[in-house]
Amino acid sequence: MRAKGMGAQVIVCEVDPFKALEAVMDGFQVMHSLEAAKVGDIFVTVTGNKSVLREEHFKLMKDGAILANSGHFNVEIDIETLEGMARGKRQIRPLVTEYVLENDKRLYLLADGRLVNLSAAEGHPSAVMDMSFATQALCLEYLSQNASSLEPTVHDVPPQIEETIARLKLASLGVEIDKLTPEQERYLKSWAEGT
Repeated sequence: MRAKGMGAQVIVCEVDPFKALEAVMDGFQVMHSLEAAKVGDIFVTVTGNKSVLREEHFKLMKDGAILANSGHFNVEIDIETLEGMARGKRQIRPLVTEYVLENDKRLYLLADGRLVNLSAAEGHPSAVMDMSFATQALCLEYLSQNASSLEPTVHDVPPQIEETIARLKLASLGVEIDKLTPEQERYLKSWAEGT
């Protein structure tokens, strides 16, 4: 969404039909990864899985394509296969490795395939981390106050915590939003009105 907001044409490749539909409804172009490999200039994996970009993708990519991972350890991009396909490899600048394939096509791997936002930048921006730490702190408070009534399993963050954090973040940004009127609140809690 950030790349799209900055004017990039973003293509989403997805295996989950719900997430793919969500991306379509958000206005993104969604296609098979092998089709995207033919047209993309920058590829960023954010899946948490391994071998997301692999030999069949590398073969289809344009000369000069950039590869980055921001989702999981350095396994999302099949670096071992990329190394095997390359007839040449060189570090062209810090954190940028150029791989020259047999057909003279060049692919550029950022940060050795590690989490690019952590290893090639300054980590997550404070605008993200403040919300992450606030969520963790409020969840710990919630757990300590409700430990005796919670089952020993994984729990979603309670919606009231997420709403509190969202309201605080909006306020810190100087963004004001509407509030429901008492009549609207009553209507939403009732099934007696409406069709």
